[in-house]
Amino acid sequence: MTYRDHTRTVKIGDRVIGGGNPVLIQSMTNTRTEDVEATVAQILRLEEAGCEIIRCTCPTQEAAEAIGEIRKRIHIPLVADIHFDYKMAIAAMENGADKIRINPGNIGGRDKIEEVVRCARERQIPIRVGVNSGSLEKDLIAKYGGVTAEGLVESALDKVGMVEDCGYDQIVISIKSSDVLMCVRAHEILAKKTDYPLHVGITEAGTLMSGNIKSSIGLGIILYEGIGDTIRVSLTGDPVEEVKSARQILRTMGLRKGGIEVVSCPTCGRTKIDLIGLAGQVETLVQKYPLDIKVAVMGCAVNGPGEAREADLGVAGGDGVGLLFRRGEIVRKMPEEELLPALEAELDALLHSEQ
Repeated sequence: MTYRDHTRTVKIGDRVIGGGNPVLIQSMTNTRTEDVEATVAQILRLEEAGCEIIRCTCPTQEAAEAIGEIRKRIHIPLVADIHFDYKMAIAAMENGADKIRINPGNIGGRDKIEEVVRCARERQIPIRVGVNSGSLEKDLIAKYGGVTAEGLVESALDKVGMVEDCGYDQIVISIKSSDVLMCVRAHEILAKKTDYPLHVGITEAGTLMSGNIKSSIGLGIILYEGIGDTIRVSLTGDPVEEVKSARQILRTMGLRKGGIEVVSCPTCGRTKIDLIGLAGQVETLVQKYPLDIKVAVMGCAVNGPGEAREADLGVAGGDGVGLLFRRGEIVRKMPEEELLPALEAELDALLHSEQ
């Protein structure tokens, strides 16, 4: 069963998630939201990389008021991240947030939750109810003998119930843990218990290397099981890297087309060109081309020509020289230093032919 095909639809700005709509890529700014110029600049970079929903923290009134100006200057839905102070949630919505992220358990008493939900209902602004393994309630830890997937799900559904009791159902749920297998198990349980759309991610995944590995494994399993309507790859670093990784995960899972796929060999003692450097340059180069093709960068005559022929474009190295392939046919042989410019020229020509 593909759960995402059966989740409710929720409108976030001009985008719709759930109900089998495409899984959207989300990230979060790491600028001070009060700094409008820096925040807008970062969001525009994220948009260019392929981000489709962006979240900004709103810890202060100044940050909530900045939401309005930021929203005017970007092109994707903006989510306000709220903790502890319910007034910030209301202020963010009044200033144009397309969605808010709250944990009803730390936003205040029932009267405060009701005020937030009333504001959201009046403006038809969806609420993302978020629960984290690091903040699981003590009674649930005691009930389940520690932080568990079952405890996370019970906590999340309890918080969803708080919003539903206030007469609102435009809800997105997220349950996150830095424990990959616990996170996977929690999503498996939750998907069977609710039809609200789910935002998925491995929280506090780590730096670029470890974070990508944990996120790829966790999100790969969850997405393969048909779960998830939006995703975030949480990395310690430039959020643009989160978006790049998320795009690659979705393409690998067959959930996203578009963008150039680069395949390259791992190199060995037969490699006689700087393949590592060339592959890195090619990966950077292709990001500016909105083409749905495969580009191969291979290092020697064993697998190189075969792999390059299977790609739309490809290069295969020799002894200081290389072959350029186009759809299985050799275009020409050239010195190593000419391979990258030749590949760029081919991409330019292909892009021009499709316009």
